[in-house]
This record gives sequence, structure tokens and C-alpha cells, in this order.
Amino acid sequence: MNALIIYWSATGNTKQVAETIHNALKSGGVNSVLKPVKEAETEELYEYDLVFIGAPSYMWQPPEPVQEYIKEKMNYHRERGDIKLCTPKLPGKKGVVFVTYSGPHTGISEAIPVGKYLGQFLEHLGFDVAGEWYAVGEFHGSEENSTKGRLGDIRGRPNQQDLDNITRDVNELLKTVTG
Repeated sequence: MNALIIYWSATGNTKQVAETIHNALKSGGVNSVLKPVKEAETEELYEYDLVFIGAPSYMWQPPEPVQEYIKEKMNYHRERGDIKLCTPKLPGKKGVVFVTYSGPHTGISEAIPVGKYLGQFLEHLGFDVAGEWYAVGEFHGSEENSTKGRLGDIRGRPNQQDLDNITRDVNELLKTVTG
């Protein structure tokens, strides 16, 4: 089984989650490739059984580099004829989205639109979205947003428990896709 993990991270929160997914996949016997969005532009997604895409939530949207990556990939696949009416699921192609968020104003509600956006990208390509994973991350550069927001004190997150939860999610996913 081959997996590709694509991510964008400004502060390291999303990178930590991406690396945790990568390590858990490798421990599970999966050939895993980890790439930041900028380095994944030429990757052929259909060469992978599992595709993960992750980003932080910025004002309930993915950051601009992720949006640009998705727009370019959508145009590429549309021109090739890969995107079809009613979006048939491709056998053996699974996708997972992961989002880091601080949610100082409304909590996880700030992250869910990002997960849905990333998931729609994968679904339009015919991938069966097997998971939407969300992990709290410290709001770097603002102690107030990291301590007084809706989620309380989130300094140091994602912490080991958060990353252990991601590892658990990967292991559960592998049970469903490998039988």
C-alpha cells in the first residue's frame, strides 16, 4: 500500500500531525511519502492508495498556498477528464483530511469548513474520504488567543496526547483498508 501525505504548516502544528501520520503509516507497513504542498505539485495522486491532505484553519479557510494547490490540481484533473458527473468513487482510493486549529472564537467550528473543503477536493477526484481529523494547535504569537479563547489554555498543542490520538486514528484506518 502506498500513501501520500500533503500538508502546509506555518508554525509547525500541522507539520507535527503530518509527521505523526507518516510515522504511524510506516510502522503499519505502508510505503509513505511526506511532502509539503510546495513540493507536491507534480505528484500524481492516483498513484497512491491513500492520500492525506492537511492544513491549519485560518479564519475558517485553508491558507492561500493550499487553496492554490487545490485549484491547480482541480484544473489539471478537469482538463484530463478525471472529474466526472456524480463523482464515482474509484476502487481502492481512500483519502483523509486533517486540520489543525486554535479556534479562539468558536472552537472546532472554525476548523470544520476547512476539513469539508479539503474533503471535497478528494471526493471530486473520486477518492472515498475515510476520515476528517482535527487537532488543536497552539495559536503561536498570541498568548491571549492561546490561553483565553474558547478552548482554554492550548499552549504546547498539539501535545503528546493529541499526537497519540492521531496515531490511533491511523491504526484504526489501516485496519479498515487492509482488512
